[in-house]
Amino acid sequence: MNNASGATRMAQRFRGFLPVVVDVETGGFDCERHALLEIAAVVVGMDEAGFLHPEPVVSAHVVPFPGSELDPRSMEVTGIDPYHPFRFAVPERAALEAIFKPVRAALGANGCQRAILVGHNAAFDLGFINAAVRRTGHKRNPFHPFSCFDTVTLAGLAYGQTVLSRAVEASGHAWDANQAHSAVYDTERTAGLFCQVVNRWRELDTFWQRGHPPA
Repeated sequence: MNNASGATRMAQRFRGFLPVVVDVETGGFDCERHALLEIAAVVVGMDEAGFLHPEPVVSAHVVPFPGSELDPRSMEVTGIDPYHPFRFAVPERAALEAIFKPVRAALGANGCQRAILVGHNAAFDLGFINAAVRRTGHKRNPFHPFSCFDTVTLAGLAYGQTVLSRAVEASGHAWDANQAHSAVYDTERTAGLFCQVVNRWRELDTFWQRGHPPA
């Protein structure tokens, strides 16, 4: 019987990486030119049985960096008013630290070496994170600079769907289109999807190990 704690098992599950689900909302598709406007992150936890679950979300609204551009088409999709006073937006460096600090704490608590970004089209989110890190000169980025887990691939494998809303619905959960394109909402839905796919794999793997192939 394996009596390892969830934290210990997390350190062993992904080669010492800690999955952290991230979503960004931006002013366009070019991470060097377009503004980072919202960022949210969910640390993935593990229970003593080895099943994953999302931890509470952390987030920040971001002030567009000096000289950044806002593509009107992207702004129409997100509905974000970058300069609305009630956004309580902070500069990029402060926003990064608001996300990085709890991630670094979770790394220590789980005995993991580095965070690995989980995202839906993860390269997009990682590109904007890396660009903001370069602009601000942040020296304590907990994320691996290029490795990531992509729920587009996982959802395509598990449910035959690659669009986030359809993948979430195919997994048996509701999708609220009115809340979509909010970094917090999309991160929470992506985290649930990631945990469900990985947990399903664990269930099937355990089933096979016991000599009972799934029907």
